[in-house]
Parts: sequence; structure tokens; C-alpha cells
Amino acid sequence: MGVLNVTPDSFSDGGKFRDPAAAVARGQELIAEGADLIDVGGESTRPNATPVSVDEELHRVLPVIEQLAPRATVPLSIDTQKPAVARAALAAGASLVNDVAANRADPEMWRVVAAAGAGYVVMHMQGTPQTMQLNPTYTDVVREVGEFFEERLRQLALAGVSAEQVVLDVGIGFGKTLEHNLELLTHLNRFTKCRRPLLVGLSRKSFIGRLLGVEVAERLPASLAGACWAVAAGAQILRTHDVAATRQAVRMTEALLARNS
Repeated sequence: MGVLNVTPDSFSDGGKFRDPAAAVARGQELIAEGADLIDVGGESTRPNATPVSVDEELHRVLPVIEQLAPRATVPLSIDTQKPAVARAALAAGASLVNDVAANRADPEMWRVVAAAGAGYVVMHMQGTPQTMQLNPTYTDVVREVGEFFEERLRQLALAGVSAEQVVLDVGIGFGKTLEHNLELLTHLNRFTKCRRPLLVGLSRKSFIGRLLGVEVAERLPASLAGACWAVAAGAQILRTHDVAATRQAVRMTEALLARNS
């Protein structure tokens, strides 16, 4: 899943692709690099990010989706926590909603997904982007995230969203300390019991900086190591800023795993 942020303030590429033409070109570049999905986001969810209005988010993402969807050879995802944005993006050509606010249990979002028959990424987050890193606390982060997934799958089924539409994301960096992130990655294979595809997004994230003392631009090697680990542990979707490098690393990992099976 290639990341296409059309925001001024995302932690890694904020401001680079605010112009729709530049964003569409970047989306096509990600596809050429081997992306199987493109995740379009118009609101930064980095820690302490300033929320934007529905109108502003639509202004950012709709022109990109409308222009990219007819040219794309892969599905588009809308990275949003707003039902109105999800509805408009799906109508414009997206087919998957990547909901970082799935912890809120928003029935309106679920109605949008159910009505469209769209894919739905359920991401775990403790708190909101504005509060999530203040003091995240768990008794057992792996168990609690697993329980969250099971409860959401039950609720979504009642709301008309089938399990086949759902992808699960443990939410690396969203309401977690460095230790929580490492614990989730270490035990990622435990979430395969949910029998849903696992998405992992760790590309260039701040926990890598805290662990290794490197800035955003220097986090590719660690991001690739984490991606390979995630694939070996059962992840099926990797959300990344660096599609070509990640694809190459993952293909090598898969080749080695196949010989060892």
C-alpha cells in the first residue's frame, strides 16, 4: 500500500503533493514501483496534528481521487476518519476506507462502508491523534488489541459490514509507547487468529527514531527490516512511503520463507 499524502503537515512527506497534478503523478509513480494499493490521505494523523474540516479534507482528496482512479491499475484507499469524506471518496472511485478512528465505533462510518460494499481497515488507536501519545497505558497491549479486533468484527457484522470486507491494523505508533510497538510487532502472528488480513504501517515512524536515534529521512533501513519481520509474522499489507525498496525486500523475504516451509 503506497502512501499518498496530500497534506501540508504529514510527518514524512507533508507539503510535497498538495497540488492535485503532483499528487496524481506521484500515485502513478507508486503504481509503477509496484504498489498494489494507493492510500490517499488529506488529514495528517501524526501526534498533535491539527484537525481539518470536512470541506477542507474533501478539497484536498477529491480532485486527486477523481483524476487518479480512471488512470490507476490498482485500487485506491481513502485514509479518513470522517464518514462524509469516506462517502464522497468512494463515490469518486476509492474502494477501501482506511479508518484510523475505528476506536470511536462510529455507526455512520459503518453505514457508509456497508452501503458501498467497500473494504474497511479497522485500526487500533488509544485516544485521538491529539492525545494518543500523552500517556498510553495498557495492562497487556497484545491481548487488548486482539479483544478490540474481536469486538469490532462483531459490531461490524451487526452493522452489515461482513468480515470479508475487513482488514485489521494494530496501529503502530497510534497511542503506543516504543515498548508497546515492539511488543505488538513481536507477537504480530497472534492476530492471525482473527482470520482477517493484517495491515502494518511502520514506515519511517517516530518509534524508529526513538529506538535508533535517526531522523525521518534516515529510517528506510529500519522500516525495511520491520516490513520483512511483519511479512514473516503474517502481515499481508504493508503501508509504506517507499514502495520499490519495500517490495524488493519483501520478495526476498517471501522467497526465503517459501524455501523454509
